Amino acid sequence: MAADDIKIVGFDAAYADAFAKLNYEWIEKSYAIEPHDREILDHPVEHIIEPGGEIFFAMLDNEAVGTVALIESSANAFELAKMAVTPGLQGRGVGKQLMQACIDHARKTGKSEIILESNTKQEAAIHMYRAFDFEETELDPRSQYSRANIRMRLAIQPPSV
Repeated sequence: MAADDIKIVGFDAAYADAFAKLNYEWIEKSYAIEPHDREILDHPVEHIIEPGGEIFFAMLDNEAVGTVALIESSANAFELAKMAVTPGLQGRGVGKQLMQACIDHARKTGKSEIILESNTKQEAAIHMYRAFDFEETELDPRSQYSRANIRMRLAIQPPSV
């Protein structure tokens, strides 16, 4: 697989099951599924798309091999959530392509930041976030995830004219 074999597409209800499957797979492997996981993964239109968010899919030969959600958390910010890449393609740049799509979308929609919550056990993900200039910030005491032990923020620069 070459990077140009992957096509990043926006939400399509036909891929909602892939969004859930890819995420349940990695979360169950490392953590317990939490109520907020089920809420978002089982009802992505209601909890992500309708409130103003987006879900991107990395497609390879018409199959969703990666996904990520941007949940509108305020008028100025998206929360990056539920990033997953099928195990056989991890470490091959799919996550970076999904991340770039998120940043481009945030910029295009006028957001000034992307925030995320993660766990430091996800070393590859944390490394990628830092490579995209995310900076660690204080934890959100209202976090809906008991596994979250790191919170990061990326300031989005407006599009250059």
